[in-house]
Amino acid sequence: MIDDVDCLVVGAGPAGLTAAHYLRRFRRNVVIVDEGDSRARRIPRSHNYPAFPGGVGGPEILERMRRQLEAVGTRVTPGRVTTVVPEHEFLRVETAESAYRARTVLLATGSRDKEPILPGLDDIREHGLLRQCPICDAYEYVGHRIAVIGAGPHGVREAMFLRDFSDHVSFVTLHGESDIDSELLAQLCARNIACVAGVANSFARAQDGGVAVTMQDGARHTFDVVYAALGCRPHCELAEALGAGIDENRNIVVDEHCRTSVPRLYAAGDVVVGLDQLAVAVGHAAIVATTIHNDLRFARV
Repeated sequence: MIDDVDCLVVGAGPAGLTAAHYLRRFRRNVVIVDEGDSRARRIPRSHNYPAFPGGVGGPEILERMRRQLEAVGTRVTPGRVTTVVPEHEFLRVETAESAYRARTVLLATGSRDKEPILPGLDDIREHGLLRQCPICDAYEYVGHRIAVIGAGPHGVREAMFLRDFSDHVSFVTLHGESDIDSELLAQLCARNIACVAGVANSFARAQDGGVAVTMQDGARHTFDVVYAALGCRPHCELAEALGAGIDENRNIVVDEHCRTSVPRLYAAGDVVVGLDQLAVAVGHAAIVATTIHNDLRFARV
């Protein structure tokens, strides 16, 4: 049996959970499907999210949002959406276990941070020593020894951003000189950002509580924290398969109301262009949920 729903939300990160909550409060029939790998789960602690002066971890935020959604009568359905295809006046959505006919679909599929795949990575992440977002938590490392593991212009931009918070910023590459040309190197030098010679080989926790980065030649450098500045990979595959607009960075293209170029298909959160912030994802969710509700009210979809 195929269930008919007003909106099927793909992804139970901050954007998906908030949108589903809004839609339930609009008295809409909503299903939210999630495969359990939200980027927010990897946030050890953020001091940049409103209303948590002592900071809050990503898993706690998600758990609170799930409880709030359950209070209005909806639970997250575990699963992976494999197919979204048009079917008459609906979008047919399939998982391995179920199929739905949705009047609208919201893709809140998020993105995945690109990480340096090196020994010791999991250990320093678990201890909060690998950071991904200088906008979120550079403030906590004012004056500290900061290593930026990066490549090309994106990595240099993040190193330059972090230089405003500390005089002790170093740029570490994954592939040696091929990661950085002379113009980018000059930009780093102009801001007194050290460019560590050689190629990073492994991470380990240092005795002083920081991170030791060992290079392929055996040289060992110690920092208070490591920032991965390798960019993100948006999960845009479902939108792409439907022919929705995708930009050069693989973000789903949406209008100011989070509508994609495909009728009945919406997108919000890290999978669209933005700061990739928790607060931005929640803002997107408020906009898109209200848009979906009104589009259904006025039979625009």
